[in-house]
Amino acid sequence: MRPERAGGRPGPLAVAFLVLLAVLAAGCSSVPRARPPVQPPVEPAALAGVTLKVGDQKGGSRSLLAAAGLLDDLPYRVEWSTFTSGPPLIEAARAGAIDVGGTGNTPVIFAAAARARVQIVAAAQGNVDSDAILAPRDSPLRTVADLRGKRIAVAKGSSAHGQLLHTLRAAGMSLDDVDVTFLAPADAFAAFQQGEVDAWSTWDPYTAQAQLQAGARTIATGQGTANGYNFQVASNAALADPARQAAVGDLLARIAQAQRYSNVDRAGRAKVWSEETKLPLPVTTLAADRGPDTPVPMDDALVGSEQDLADAFSDAGVIPGRVRFADFVDRRFEAQILAAQTPAAQTPASGRSTS
Repeated sequence: MRPERAGGRPGPLAVAFLVLLAVLAAGCSSVPRARPPVQPPVEPAALAGVTLKVGDQKGGSRSLLAAAGLLDDLPYRVEWSTFTSGPPLIEAARAGAIDVGGTGNTPVIFAAAARARVQIVAAAQGNVDSDAILAPRDSPLRTVADLRGKRIAVAKGSSAHGQLLHTLRAAGMSLDDVDVTFLAPADAFAAFQQGEVDAWSTWDPYTAQAQLQAGARTIATGQGTANGYNFQVASNAALADPARQAAVGDLLARIAQAQRYSNVDRAGRAKVWSEETKLPLPVTTLAADRGPDTPVPMDDALVGSEQDLADAFSDAGVIPGRVRFADFVDRRFEAQILAAQTPAAQTPASGRSTS
C-alpha cells in the first residue's frame, strides 16, 4: 500500500479520510447534542441475553482481563473485534459494529470533531515513556530538531499522531516541518525496518517491538509532552439500551480491576499478552514493565488537557473548526469504575496468577 503523505498533493488515503470526516460531520447534524439518558438498573438475569460487542487493540482489554481471570464469570456474552488502532475502532462504534472499546487520547478528539455518535465513558492514565519517536539503530538522527524535513511514519488520528504534534511544538516546530507519512502500525514497522521512513512515532507494544527486534533508538518520549490518557468509548445506541448499558458498566468495572491487578502481576500480564498477540514474551514483558494504566476520574484537569490537544490539532489545520471535548464526556459509570479498582473490590478470580 502506498504511504499517504501529509504534505503536497493528498494521497488516496488522505482523500478517503477527509471524505469520511465530512460524511460523519454531515451525518451527525440531525443527532441531538445531548448524550443518551442514564437507564434504570436492570435485573442480573436480563444480562444473560446480552451480547456485548467489544472493540480491542493489540494486547488490549481482552488479554488484560484474561490475565486477571475476569473473563470467567461474565453474566453476558462478549463478541470481540480487534483493530489496528483507535480511529477504525471508533468508526466501528459510530457505525454500530461495536458497543464499546478502548482507544488512546487522540482518536477521541477526531471522533468529537466528526460529531460521531459515541460517548467517552471511562478514562485511565499510563506511562508516557512508551509514546516514543524512534529512529533506526544506525540513523544519524539524535534530536527532535534533526527531524526537520525527514519522513516520519505515524498512524493518522492515533495517540502517536498527537504525541508527534506536541513533541514538534515543544521544539518550536510544526507538522509542516516534517514529511508525515500515514501508515498503520504493521506497515509502519515494515517501512521502518526497510529504511523507507526516517523515524516512527508509535506506542506500546510497537515501541517495545521496534526496540527489541530492530534495535530502534528513542529520539523522544512523551515525557513533558504527552498526557498518558486513554479512554473507553461507547456507542450512543448501546447506552440507550438498558441491558447493554448495564453490561457496559460491568465490563468497564472489570477492566478497572484488571488494570490494578496488572501492576501486581506484570509477568502474568506479559505472558497472556504474548499468547494472544503472538508477540515474543520479551516484547510484552518490556511493555508490561513500563507500568499499567490506572483508572482516573474524568475531571477538569483531564478535560482541560484533552482540550489543549484538540486545540493544537485545530491550530495545525488537521481537524476542521473547534472541538468542545467536554461535550463528549459521559461520567455515568465513573463511581462504579473507580470503586472497582480498590483493594476490597479484588475478587479471588482477579487475584489468580497466570505465571
